[in-house]
Amino acid sequence: MKHGKKYVDAAKKVDSTKQYDSGEALDLVCQTAKAKFDETVELHVRLGVDSRHADQQVRGAVVLPHGTGKDVRVIAIAKGDAAKAAEEAGAMMVGEADLVAKIQNEGFIDFDVLVTTPDMMGLVGRLGKVLGPRGLMPNPKAGTVTPDVGRAVAEAKAGKIEYRLDKSNIIHVPIGKASFGAEKLDENLATVMDAIVKAKPAAAKGTYIRSATVASTMGPGVRLNSTKYA
Repeated sequence: MKHGKKYVDAAKKVDSTKQYDSGEALDLVCQTAKAKFDETVELHVRLGVDSRHADQQVRGAVVLPHGTGKDVRVIAIAKGDAAKAAEEAGAMMVGEADLVAKIQNEGFIDFDVLVTTPDMMGLVGRLGKVLGPRGLMPNPKAGTVTPDVGRAVAEAKAGKIEYRLDKSNIIHVPIGKASFGAEKLDENLATVMDAIVKAKPAAAKGTYIRSATVASTMGPGVRLNSTKYA
């Protein structure tokens, strides 16, 4: 793969053979984020589990102390008091069967998070084929299927992120924007890593955190010293 001059120059600042402490790694990520837009900083964690087994799945959600730097568009499928709470918490759109139909029949997917209540899952379940492949299907483990819809909306808008294992046994999550600076990014990183460590499956054997890397949208990856999280 051929990289541009900015990437090549940025990569020269990073020692690819070294594992950096988080503060130093994130300082490098901020230094090498040279795009004309505010680049997202992502964390990539390879785990010593096998995603093919149900008892080794790793999934959850956590609220970043400094948010993601993104204006999160949240919608809610709810009724009665739950619908009112979602509206008061700042949901972009709230509905019942009408909103389900809008998604199912009109292809409406201009949102980042969908929250709902357990009693509405009979309706929402119809959207699996549309929302599942896009990672938008609400899930109790992610806190997006809950009786407290107002709180779920507020947390999503405040910077709650979902983490889940992919088929390669890697978790990919945003931890903020390069403009946050290393200190705030480090606090967000620590929050995510703590959640991943606590989510370790009982069936996991051997080294759990195999490797961890941080990188900005257009910048080179910087390897973390992952032993501190073991």
